[in-house]
Amino acid sequence: MIVFLLRRLFLLGTVLFGLSLFAFSLGYLFPGDPLQNFSGLRYINAEVRAQLILEYRLDDSYRAQYFAFLGRIFQGDWGLSFASQQPLFNEVWAVLPATLELTAYALLLSFMLGVPLGILAAIKPEGVIGKSISTMALVGYSLPIFWWALLLIMFFSVTLGWFPSGGRLGVLFEIPTVTGFMLVDILLADVNYQQAALWDAARHLALPTLVLATYPTTVMIRFVRDAMLDVWEQNYIKTAKAKGLNRVQVLYRHGLRNALLPVIRQVGLQFSALITLAMLTEVIFSWPGIGRWLIDSIYQRNFPAIQAGLMVISTLVITINMLTEILHTVFNPLARKY
Repeated sequence: MIVFLLRRLFLLGTVLFGLSLFAFSLGYLFPGDPLQNFSGLRYINAEVRAQLILEYRLDDSYRAQYFAFLGRIFQGDWGLSFASQQPLFNEVWAVLPATLELTAYALLLSFMLGVPLGILAAIKPEGVIGKSISTMALVGYSLPIFWWALLLIMFFSVTLGWFPSGGRLGVLFEIPTVTGFMLVDILLADVNYQQAALWDAARHLALPTLVLATYPTTVMIRFVRDAMLDVWEQNYIKTAKAKGLNRVQVLYRHGLRNALLPVIRQVGLQFSALITLAMLTEVIFSWPGIGRWLIDSIYQRNFPAIQAGLMVISTLVITINMLTEILHTVFNPLARKY
């Protein structure tokens, strides 16, 4: 187990090292002055330029520049945004919680719906319920997310008026930012309209969460169904049936625990997909997360912001995938052999 963890940590360090090299090289690959790309300053006079060249080690070798770049990253000096001329470190950590909140709720919803429906579809795969769930999963998997989002907005927001079409909270509510997670901040806020603000935030969260959870839910249904059907053909399941256990007992005592082990790894993979899909979802629903912020930076040709956003998102995805891999190995000793 210790050897496996050391290997995974070494792999994580290697991947993050490659990511840092790529992020550093973007300062030279982007158009324009590398000094502006690293610092984010739009106008640099001769005195400031000489000071920054010395600080960023631009007159030294690329290796010295890279280590200086790493030092600034660990110190929180990520440069300034071309658009706002504000520190990128502050901007990133201001928008990242909104994306994590949306992604976490979408992942939780996909797990709560996908696992039971996948099990139900595997109990009688040739029955009406099994075929209906499989068909629903196939349709949901094939839906373009932007079309699905616009359809829900047209029906639930425009026609019925049940949910807001965008934003994170109504303009009537003012909630102090503590954690960056809206529902948590509302619960921590000492305001007399807490219940109303909580309900309004939940209404704003409903449609984006549903849209973002559609794809991973369908994947989870199909994955759990196939895993259950594979476990159902194992010899120990046939032995349990031969002992006289009914279908529910076999499912609960033997089939479910073994079939859900691969789901732990699947959660990490779905998190990667959710981060990607969240960018489009945030744009459609005007959700103030890092995905929308990064796309706005691309339109604005805000090169330092693009560099910082890609670095943060990539690090987050790589770390989550590695943690789920380790967690899967902890619960599944057979995986330690590979």
